[in-house]
Amino acid sequence: MIGIIGSGNVGANTAFFLVEKGVDHVTLYDIQKGIAHGKALDMMEAAPIRGYRTTIQGTDNPDDVVNSDIVILTAGSPRKSGMKRDALYHENRKIVEGYAQRITNPDTKVIIVTEPLDVMTTVFAEKSILPSSQILGLGGLLDATRLRFLIAHELKVSMENVAAQVVGRHTRDMILLKDYCCVSGMSIDNFLSEEKINELFEQTRNAGALIVEMAGRASAYYGPSAVAAELAEAISLDMGRVLSVSQVLNGQFGIGNVALSLPALIGRTGIKQVVEPSLTKDEIKTLKRSARLITQIIEEAGHA
Repeated sequence: MIGIIGSGNVGANTAFFLVEKGVDHVTLYDIQKGIAHGKALDMMEAAPIRGYRTTIQGTDNPDDVVNSDIVILTAGSPRKSGMKRDALYHENRKIVEGYAQRITNPDTKVIIVTEPLDVMTTVFAEKSILPSSQILGLGGLLDATRLRFLIAHELKVSMENVAAQVVGRHTRDMILLKDYCCVSGMSIDNFLSEEKINELFEQTRNAGALIVEMAGRASAYYGPSAVAAELAEAISLDMGRVLSVSQVLNGQFGIGNVALSLPALIGRTGIKQVVEPSLTKDEIKTLKRSARLITQIIEEAGHA
């Protein structure tokens, strides 16, 4: 079973994508009574038309979801127009810490969606009994998905033919790896000028903020929901996919005890293997700077 904590836009749409894929049965929970039940019922009433093989149910009891096979944590305040992701840390920290301490099933895998993502993945791991290999944040997978869309849209090619890789922090400090971006195995250098590639990279860095700005008050949720469902599917079905996820590093590039995105082999047990891409000296410096900033945010909050 997959448990989703938070039945707002991201949580509900993640449930929708999961049931559309037929991945596993889903239980929705929300702190506001009735919301999870209502949204679950609404989606299941589409089942006769959509031919669902799995179910969505709602609950008002967090104990019904916290020890699921997979827990997707979407609870917390969303980003508003003009707000940086890190500003959400003080609002969402206690929520994330609380749920980290409630999970007692040693086999549970957790997908972190709550922002600021890498900071929250780090905090969750610090408070949880789970090994870090079972705690995964969206991070680079969401950024790479956005980049894949932009490349395919620019070239007017099938999105299925486009691969991209983004590592590091889920902020403007994300590291977009041009050498790992390709169309049907061919480097994007064969299709796009250096200027256009840099333009698409900049659009990727601004993608989340642009959606918030255009929507006025709503954070992005269709993209994050689709990515969360994709990651849950890779775990649930033991697919062996290599995806860039936020994870607590254990010595990779000289970094430890801080969550940043790196490619990883994903299966039923969570992260089976971390894959270190080839990075330039400047990219490694950016990665280490991101790690220091995350540590600083957490330490300063502890002294506040």
